[in-house]
Amino acid sequence: MFKSIVLPAVVPVILLGAAFQAAADEGQWQPHQLPQLKSELKRIGITMPAEKLADLSKHPMSAIVSLGGCSASFVSPAGLVVTNHHCAYGAIQRNATPEKNYIVDGFLAKTRAEELPGGPNTLVYVTEKVENVTGRVLEGLSASLTGRQRNEAISARIKALIAECESDKTSRCAVPAFHRGLEYYRIKQLMIRDVRLVYAPSDKIGNFGGDIDNYEWPRQTGDYAFLRAYVGPDGRPAEPSPNNVPYKSKDFLVVSAEGLKNGDPILLAGYPGRTSRYKLPSEIRFARDTDFPAKAATISADLAVIADATKGNPAWDVRYASVAKSLNNVLKKTQGLLDGFARKDVAAIRDVQDAEFRAWYARNGSGPTLLAELDAVIAADMALSREEGAYAEASHSDLLKSARTLYRLAQERQKPDAQREAGYQERDLSFIKARLTRLEQSFVPGVDRARYAAALNRYAKIDPKLRPQGLDALLPDAAKLDALYATTELADTGKRLAWMSRDVEAFRTSSDPFIKLAVRLNDVATGLDERRKEVDGNLDRTIPQYMSAVIAYKKSQGKPVYPDANSTLRVTFGTVAPYAPRDGLVKGPFTTVEGIVEKATDKDPFLVPAALTRAVREKRYGVFKDPVLGTVPVNFLSSADTTGGNSGSAVMNKRGELVGLNFDSTYESITKDWYFDTAITRAIHVDIRYMLWVMKEVDGADSLLKEMTIKYPKK
Repeated sequence: MFKSIVLPAVVPVILLGAAFQAAADEGQWQPHQLPQLKSELKRIGITMPAEKLADLSKHPMSAIVSLGGCSASFVSPAGLVVTNHHCAYGAIQRNATPEKNYIVDGFLAKTRAEELPGGPNTLVYVTEKVENVTGRVLEGLSASLTGRQRNEAISARIKALIAECESDKTSRCAVPAFHRGLEYYRIKQLMIRDVRLVYAPSDKIGNFGGDIDNYEWPRQTGDYAFLRAYVGPDGRPAEPSPNNVPYKSKDFLVVSAEGLKNGDPILLAGYPGRTSRYKLPSEIRFARDTDFPAKAATISADLAVIADATKGNPAWDVRYASVAKSLNNVLKKTQGLLDGFARKDVAAIRDVQDAEFRAWYARNGSGPTLLAELDAVIAADMALSREEGAYAEASHSDLLKSARTLYRLAQERQKPDAQREAGYQERDLSFIKARLTRLEQSFVPGVDRARYAAALNRYAKIDPKLRPQGLDALLPDAAKLDALYATTELADTGKRLAWMSRDVEAFRTSSDPFIKLAVRLNDVATGLDERRKEVDGNLDRTIPQYMSAVIAYKKSQGKPVYPDANSTLRVTFGTVAPYAPRDGLVKGPFTTVEGIVEKATDKDPFLVPAALTRAVREKRYGVFKDPVLGTVPVNFLSSADTTGGNSGSAVMNKRGELVGLNFDSTYESITKDWYFDTAITRAIHVDIRYMLWVMKEVDGADSLLKEMTIKYPKK
C-alpha cells in the first residue's frame, strides 16, 4: 500500500502560515497538508487525528486507490474494490452481449471462479510513494530558452525521473505539476493489471434516472459496483492469468451501516481530475463564450449521429453504450457550466479579485513585466486551442485516430526510448495496445463513418481563419467516405495491432486509405504539436511566477491555498447538508427508497427491478432502516469539495469508516470547478445502507456481505 511521502528539506511557501485558515469546506488538500488543518477538522467534528490522515502508509488512506480516471477503495483483505457503477461500466459492457446483457440485468459472481475479466483498460493503481522533485525538474533552466526548448527540457527531466522510478517494472510513475507548474511531485504507484468484475447491479439500480437525473437532485441512484484485484502467485502484479490470486490488500475500509444524519461530518478521499480555480478572467471568458459552447454543440451533434446510426440494432447499441454514456455525462457537465456562468458571473467576480491582486502586486511584486507577459502567453494559448479544436473535428474518426497513433508510434520508435515523446515510449506500449484493442468493443464501421462525415461537415462551417493552415486540401470528401471504410484493414483488431510493429516506410507505402490519410495529415498534426510545445513552454515559464505571487497574496489575506486538482490523491471534508438552489426552495439532504417507487415508470431510465419494488412495498428494511427517516436512505448530500475523478471516492464518517461513495454533484454546483460557492455547492453520494440493502434484499450478494467487515447499528 502507501509506503512513504518524502518532502523537501525546505517546506514550500504554500504549505505554511495563514494560508491554512480555510474558509468553509473548500479545498482539495494534499494529504500532507492536513496536520495544518487540525482546527478545521475539529470544527466539523472529525475525531481521527490529522497526522494519521496524512500518513499514506496507515489506515484509512492506505486503502484508497485509483482506477485511472475514477477513485475506489479496498473493502476486504482479498483485493475487493468498491467503486461507482459508471466507473466499472467499461468492464460491464466488455462482457455484455445481447444474450447476456449485464448492463440491463446486472452481474453477480457467486464464486471467484465466476468473476469476469475487466479487460486491458481496467486497472487498479496503489500509490506507494510521493516525493517533491521540483528542484530536479526546474533548477538550472536557462532564461534564454525558447518556449519549445523549455518544454522539451522539462519533459526530458520528467522522463528521466520516471525511468529512474520505474526500474521495478511492476510500478507506474508520474511527475504531475502542481500550482500550474510551480511544483512537481513524483508519484510511484503499484499498477495491478488483472482486475475482474465481481458484482454490478442492474442499470435499473446503478444508473436509475439515467441522463435525465444526471447532476440533478433529488436523486435515487445505486451507483456502485465491485471489482477484485489479482496478482501473480508471488504477490506481484502480473498479466491476467487463471493462475493469479487475489491481491492481499494491506489495509481496507470497515463499512459502517450505522448511518449519518444532517450536520454530521464526512471525509472524502480520492483522485479528483481537473479544476480551474486559479484561472484568469480572460481564461474564464474564453471557456464561457467560446470553448464550452463549441464543445456542447459538437457533443450534441455527435450523440444525435450515434443514436440515429445505432437505432434498431441492439448489438450496435451495446457497442456504443459506454461511448454514449461518457459523452452524455460530459455534455451535461458542460451545459451545467454554461448555465452556472449565466447564473453567477464568475468572470466578473474574478475581475474584482484580479484587480485587487494586481494592485497588491504593484506594491509588492518583483517587476511590471510579469503580468503583461502572462496576458500575452494566455492569449496565444487560447488562439492555438481554437485551431486544435478545428483539427479535432477534422479527424473525428476512431479509425483515423488509430492510424494516426500507429504512424506516430512508428516515427517515435526510430529514436532512443528516452528521446521519444511521452506516450510513445516502451512503457506506453501496453496502453496503446489496450486502446487499440478496446476498439473492438466500441466500434462499428457504419457508425464511425456516419460520425466522421458529420464531423467533416461541422469542420467545413468553422471560420477558415480558425482552421490549421493547409488542412482543408488534405481532407476527404464527407460525401465520399464509403470507399475508405470499404477497403481499410484497420477495422480488424488483429490487423490493426499488427501495425504496431511496422516501420515508417511501411506506412508511407501502404495502400490502406486510413493509413494514407494519417500520413497525409502528419505535417499539419506535427506542426500543431510543435506550436503547442512553444506555447506550453512559455506558459511553464510565466504561470509559475504568477502562481507564486498569487499564493503570497492569498497568504497575506489568510485564505486557503491548495493546488488545483490534477488526478492525484486529495482529501476534502464537509458535513451532510441541504441547500437552497433558489428562493423559497430547500433541497435534501437525503432521498429514500420510497422515492424510487414514486419515480418508477414503464420506460427507461425509470424502470425498477420487481424485487426492489416488492421489498419496498413490504417494508423489508431490516437493520438498514434509518431511525429518523423511517426507511432506507438512498443518496445524500454533503458540502465536500469534489470534481470529476472523485467518482467512486470513499465517503467516510468521523472515524474513517466507509459510509458512502461519491458519484455526482448537483447541477447548481458544476461551476465549482472554477469557483467554489459555499451556499450551493453540494456533492451527491450513495448511502452505504442502500448499497448493502440492495445486496441483501434484491441481488442476494451474501458472499460479498460476509467478505466485508460491516459495522451494523447497535440494537
